[in-house]
Amino acid sequence: MTKRIILGAIAILLVIAAAYAAFFIAPEERTMGLIQRIFYFHVSSAWSGFTAFFLCFLGNLLYVWKRDRKYDWLAVSGAEVGLAFTTVVLITGPIWAHPVWGIWWTWDARLTSTFVLWLLYVSYLLLRTLVDEPDRRALLSSLFGIFAFLDVPLVFGAIRWWRTQHPQPVIMGGQGSGLDPTMKAVFFFSALAMHVLMLFLVAERYALEQMQTETEFLTREVEAQ
Repeated sequence: MTKRIILGAIAILLVIAAAYAAFFIAPEERTMGLIQRIFYFHVSSAWSGFTAFFLCFLGNLLYVWKRDRKYDWLAVSGAEVGLAFTTVVLITGPIWAHPVWGIWWTWDARLTSTFVLWLLYVSYLLLRTLVDEPDRRALLSSLFGIFAFLDVPLVFGAIRWWRTQHPQPVIMGGQGSGLDPTMKAVFFFSALAMHVLMLFLVAERYALEQMQTETEFLTREVEAQ
């Protein structure tokens, strides 16, 4: 319990520090001005969501292979937390886009594939509510989760493989983006803060899923007597 409290406190402090750095340390972007500062939360949330979905993917693969419920707990935890971060991405994106593009949304490759990713993991969680038997639920959701993860590299590569209205990559663009060194430092600090928060949330959700599974098992034993 103490370790969880410490991790939670560290995560909260890092996010607060990242917010301060984004608003008061990073220089203002010349073209977009103040609205550009959402970049530090938008992109770092996307990266954290991808990492959480990778944990879900890893849990799904390991469950199919080992049939150990702890991997199913990891998978559902990663899916829920990744979905939360992707929701942040889908909210902050239009807020950033409207002043810059003049529109809230456009169906380009990056935005569309991200929305599809969100729908896939909503479907993953819905599927889990439709199957009562725990082992069958874990297996079916694992197979679907492996399929759903295929969209993650598609989202990541969309702005590299196709011409899109979404900006080209400024962090991992390959040729250097000319991003101000202070902006880059603040971004990576924000990404660190969001990843620590993501790991804390996954750990908390994992503990909750473990407790729910044990409670469900005890309930079934009582009902069988």
